[in-house]
Amino acid sequence: MYLQALELSKRLLGEEHPSVATSLNNLALLYKSQGRYSEAEPLYQQALEIFERQLGVNHPHTVTVRENLAILRQQLASDTRD
Repeated sequence: MYLQALELSKRLLGEEHPSVATSLNNLALLYKSQGRYSEAEPLYQQALEIFERQLGVNHPHTVTVRENLAILRQQLASDTRD
């Protein structure tokens, strides 16, 4: 369902629309919850880049995605140490 929402958002709104970034973030959250970290990370990164360009670095959506990405990277670092 998230994949469909992402593709629909891209087609209707364009690749750079904040709604596309929201869909990317939501899909990344799903992948993270499934332990699919290597698939989640680039989605978070794409969402972050779109939000930074479209809404600015201090917008709440941008900050949320940046935090999500940081948490994922901390988790990845922790997993590699264990």
